[in-house]
Amino acid sequence: MDTHVWLAYVVTAIVFSLAPGSGTVNSISNGLSYGTRKSLASIVGLQLGLMIHITLVGAGIGALVAQSALAFSIIKWVGVVYLVWLGIQKWRDRSSMVAQQNVTDMSGWTLMRKAVLINLTNPKSIVFLVALFPQFLNPSEPQMPQLLVLGITTVIIDGIVMLGYTSLAAQMGRFIRSDRVMGRINKVFGGMFMGCGALLAAAKA
Repeated sequence: MDTHVWLAYVVTAIVFSLAPGSGTVNSISNGLSYGTRKSLASIVGLQLGLMIHITLVGAGIGALVAQSALAFSIIKWVGVVYLVWLGIQKWRDRSSMVAQQNVTDMSGWTLMRKAVLINLTNPKSIVFLVALFPQFLNPSEPQMPQLLVLGITTVIIDGIVMLGYTSLAAQMGRFIRSDRVMGRINKVFGGMFMGCGALLAAAKA
């Protein structure tokens, strides 16, 4: 893969990762709730979900999902239900995020598993990757090495961006001391999760 093509993809991948979505909401929410260190498990989970999507796209399954209305709808509605459920849980959460009294209530494994499901149940990621990857692939060269480069680049960039969101949120949390404010923030993020679910429900293949 030519360097200028890869650099063009890097810019595209950064924009893709910076765009607000359920992964962004999850990263910011966890940063406020648990701090940067514990939220690393969630970031890893998001990247595992993204790696599965990239693998499916590379195997050609992603193209089938993008072209199959039924497959897209099934994944979409599973994602809608999951995001709305997360939103309701966050809306009802009355714990103090800054004091982190309940940090031990949520294990790193649970954070990781939730993050994997957030990415896996978003079929728009697969459709986006199916549409994006071919634009940067040279058909006259072996496809697998190129897909590997694009996939690794995507995961690294998205991981860095999510870490940035999480770290900024954790820093903001240090300046918030009111449990009442924490409750309101929980409701905001609960609404954002449900909003992501609504946007996903309106998505079309």
